[in-house]
Amino acid sequence: MRYLSPLVTSASALLLVTPAFAADEAPDPARLRATVDKLVSFGTRHTLSSPDDPKRGIGAARAWVGAEFSHLADACGGCITVANIARTFTGPRAPQGVQIVDVLGFQQGTDPKRVIIVGAHIDSRVSDVMNATADAPGANDDGSGVALVLEAARILSKQKFRATIVYAVFSGEEQGLWGGQLLADTAKEKGWTVSAMFNNDIVGNTVGTDGTRVADRVRVFSEGIRAADDLPAQLARRANGGEDDSPSRSLAKLVDGVAGTLPGGLDVLVDRRPDRFGRGGDHEPFLKLGYPAVRFSVGVENYNAQHQDLRTENGKAYGDTADKMDFAYLAKVTAINVAAIRRLAAAPAAPSGVTVAGALGSDTRVAWVPVAGASGYRLHWRRNDAQDWQQTRDVGAGETAQVLKGVVIDDTFVGVGALAADGSESLVTFAGPVPR
Repeated sequence: MRYLSPLVTSASALLLVTPAFAADEAPDPARLRATVDKLVSFGTRHTLSSPDDPKRGIGAARAWVGAEFSHLADACGGCITVANIARTFTGPRAPQGVQIVDVLGFQQGTDPKRVIIVGAHIDSRVSDVMNATADAPGANDDGSGVALVLEAARILSKQKFRATIVYAVFSGEEQGLWGGQLLADTAKEKGWTVSAMFNNDIVGNTVGTDGTRVADRVRVFSEGIRAADDLPAQLARRANGGEDDSPSRSLAKLVDGVAGTLPGGLDVLVDRRPDRFGRGGDHEPFLKLGYPAVRFSVGVENYNAQHQDLRTENGKAYGDTADKMDFAYLAKVTAINVAAIRRLAAAPAAPSGVTVAGALGSDTRVAWVPVAGASGYRLHWRRNDAQDWQQTRDVGAGETAQVLKGVVIDDTFVGVGALAADGSESLVTFAGPVPR
């Protein structure tokens, strides 16, 4: 592996895109289980564990993941480039400082500077967050997410896309979301256009702490009020009524819509907060920099299997072990990720500069800035008391404005997505007022 260099500019002007809704190989529960078992075999993957031991600790686990990306690259004729990025972080949970290393696989698209990121954290912990020596299996938190990332790479590497897909395995999540911070900062420094960031963290169990089984849904968390917005921007969104249409909320709604097309899949609970109550994950550094990002987590959590020393008390087993997981369920969460990534990676970038006008009138005029490579655009609108788009209109690539006759702007929200020739659609950009 090498350390990250800028994404290479595509040498070809040809657009090599596999249709976004092509039939897909299903994720393999047995392969997901094998990945989790392998990660558990490293004993602990605590961020402060050995970076050099070849068999135990986070260093050995990261090396194995890098080798897995390399094997996938060999299988697809070099379509994935493996790289590490690293930086030293210091904080209360690493007072002496620690080198945080993210292991990345780049599947370069024809638009190399526009990226879709799917990530998970590799580090694990027990009850004492500073205990770097005890066995910390980290099967579900977050071996499940790492297994999902590798399986997504295996499936998606068989296709070609417009956007570059970045498969990311983070370190330092339990110490302070440092791996996510490292990649978010890298994206900003390299000038990437991040169309979406999918964080998968605790995505492999269906039985909760109290024994309740929830196997029919997955939670997708997204922000409404944007962390990156200053006060004037927040006030503008308030005035426009766009609290439920931030880029990240649009991403969550897209995931929900895609999931609904998968036979035998899961219901997506669009959870309208950035993360679980009072908690966080590696998508948050991306939100702070203004990138669309969501977190996938199981429908019900088992807190006896999170951040726990391995032990049995009063007949109850504690610890994050693979026997508490449901790999058929994890395969379904993986399938949703794969389908959503495929759609966005095949689509053009989301439109910018989407505006509406029509005050004191009976019609609404919507306008937008042309998107490079778009084959057309899809206008969406809905009544202000609805959460999901209710009506659409497709227009050609040469259009940059439309009038919605008889649509009163006072009672209507409007958005615009960009379309590829195969019908793949970008995120929908919410329409705001024309700047003064």
